[in-house]
Amino acid sequence: MTLMRSARWFLLALAVFATVQQQIIAQIPVGTTRTGTFVWDGARWMPVESAAPPAPVVAEAELTVDIAPPPLPVYEQPPCPEPNLIWTPGYWHHSVVGYYWVPGVWVPAPYIGALWTPGYWGFAGGSFGFHAGYWGPHIGFYGGVNYGGGYMGIGFAGGLWNGGVFAYNTAVVHVNASVVTNVYVNKTIVEQTTIVNTTNVSYNGGPNGVQHQPTAEEQTAEHEQHTAATTFQQQHVTAAASNKSNFASNNGGHPATVAVAKPLAAETHAPPAGFKPPAAKPLPELAKVQASPAVVAAAKTATTKTATVAKSVTEAPGRRPEAEAAAKSASAPAKREAEAPAKSATKAPARPEAEAPATRETEAPAKAEAKPAAKSEAKSAAKPEAKPEAKPEAKPEAKPKPEPKSEAKPAAKSPAKTGEKAKPKKDEKE
Repeated sequence: MTLMRSARWFLLALAVFATVQQQIIAQIPVGTTRTGTFVWDGARWMPVESAAPPAPVVAEAELTVDIAPPPLPVYEQPPCPEPNLIWTPGYWHHSVVGYYWVPGVWVPAPYIGALWTPGYWGFAGGSFGFHAGYWGPHIGFYGGVNYGGGYMGIGFAGGLWNGGVFAYNTAVVHVNASVVTNVYVNKTIVEQTTIVNTTNVSYNGGPNGVQHQPTAEEQTAEHEQHTAATTFQQQHVTAAASNKSNFASNNGGHPATVAVAKPLAAETHAPPAGFKPPAAKPLPELAKVQASPAVVAAAKTATTKTATVAKSVTEAPGRRPEAEAAAKSASAPAKREAEAPAKSATKAPARPEAEAPATRETEAPAKAEAKPAAKSEAKSAAKPEAKPEAKPEAKPEAKPKPEPKSEAKPAAKSPAKTGEKAKPKKDEKE
């Protein structure tokens, strides 16, 4: 009996479970093949929509600010003091105090074949983000910013690894010729990779930045294995931030120390797995190396697009020429009104001094020539006003009529002449 009762309870529980399972399945729409997580909303099970995968990010910004970095200062690269050093150009960094300049410096490569991709500022989403530089087998994207010293906007035209040593292109890089002898001259590749930047703008994108998008070669380099800045490079940045004279708020965008001649200390890192530096070639062959057609086209396109937006950029970041012209025109009337009372106040007392007897004798001939024109103008202006006032008055008081003349040009009249002119007037009135 006990066994049969247990079997009945088991069959009853199984039937209940099957019924509930059918009800659950009935809640899922017919034809649905979705698999995943379901959530009970109190009446039925609802499938949870899976979140869309995040957009791929090529290079994340190290920091983001709302103010554009100052323009790049123009300076001369110090000569390379010893072989196998890589030039790292100066750039604007940012701290809680504001933008500060990190001077350019020569740095030993962390491994043979390593190249430095400079950091850059890029405009996106209404703000400016800084993308840190790195070491790698190839030069990646650095915003198309023309830092000079071989970093002309795309790639590096200042030299390349030639076997186990670095060869410098002295068409654009300065070296100490007595020490660094592995050099060549290639002006063609410098011109092919240059993005002309007349305003020295220091960021990519936005309304006034460099208008350059990553090339296929730059995108490929972005996905390679990278090595971060060396410890000595990081110390170099920290030292720059501790120097108040490097801040744009103190130097007005013109730092006193733009580059450091002494190279940083060496720090060795392992190269990427499977990487081998390029084989050595004769230096004359390096002088004939040219950029790919895609790079040449990209440099020309970026130059044209950047030139079209450069018109709205001025030396003072964020201020347009139209605004400066409006400010000048608005301040001009105010200056004139402010200067007018001062001029009239200084000129009024100066007239009696200029009419001293000594000057009357010397200036008499010059003033005599101007008499006819001055008299005719004074008479025509004085007679209509003087006649109605002189009639009701006595005749003897008619003499002071030419008072405007005596005030305008007292030096030109002599007592004899005034007397002679008064006589005919008396005869006319009598």
